[in-house]
Amino acid sequence: MSGATVGWLGLAASLIFVAASLGITAQQRLSLNRPIVMAVGRSLIQMLIVGAALVPIVDPGTPLIWSWLWVAGIIGFSTFTITRRAPQVPGLLSVAFVANITIAVVSLAIIFGFQIFEVDGRSIVPVAGMVIGNSMKSAVVAASRVAESVSENRAEIEAGLALGMSVPHASRRLVRSALRTAISPQVEQTAALGIVFLPGAMTGLILAGVDPLEAVRTQLALMYVILAGVVIAAVITGMGTLYRLTTPQQTVVRLHREVRS
Repeated sequence: MSGATVGWLGLAASLIFVAASLGITAQQRLSLNRPIVMAVGRSLIQMLIVGAALVPIVDPGTPLIWSWLWVAGIIGFSTFTITRRAPQVPGLLSVAFVANITIAVVSLAIIFGFQIFEVDGRSIVPVAGMVIGNSMKSAVVAASRVAESVSENRAEIEAGLALGMSVPHASRRLVRSALRTAISPQVEQTAALGIVFLPGAMTGLILAGVDPLEAVRTQLALMYVILAGVVIAAVITGMGTLYRLTTPQQTVVRLHREVRS
């Protein structure tokens, strides 16, 4: 396992590729250098903090309640992130919270109920992070795309309303397009398993000495749960966003700010 250990020099070396990407974005004038640098710096600080905090969490002597409290924190942060990316949508906080709670309860019940992973400190937080994290990304895209589509295509929706349609009916094409955009990346990633994409969980299990076929079965079960979570989170958040943009009189709320990218 010593060969798999990454030292500080190795970590610094990985930033050479990031520096190359900064040169490309600068040459293309994409205005992304500052966000990339901020993302790298933020991820470094966050991961160092998480790494230090996980030391007592994964200790076998630590009560599992601390792991579940960490999961609650993941749910809270994910809910806040979804809300922050579409701040002009009224009541999105509750929609995002329902989506995250649903995904967390159902997915973790399947993963630990069927003993895909053992219920211990080493499994609860990483597994919850993978499932909720992937679901969060799809929910962010679903919420922002639905809000953006409703704002940009208000005339089309209002034309449907004038013909007697409900808001969900008049915006069906737009919502479907937004949901496809949110879900498709995870579908493509799942389809590429083992050919283009080798998941980290499987790789970690193999490096830890687990039989490759057992590692594959474990990874597939986890990826299928993640895929289902992505779909459910996107649908709940996307449809919830549309609901929050619909008035009791079956009109669409006018948004005053554009969706953040």
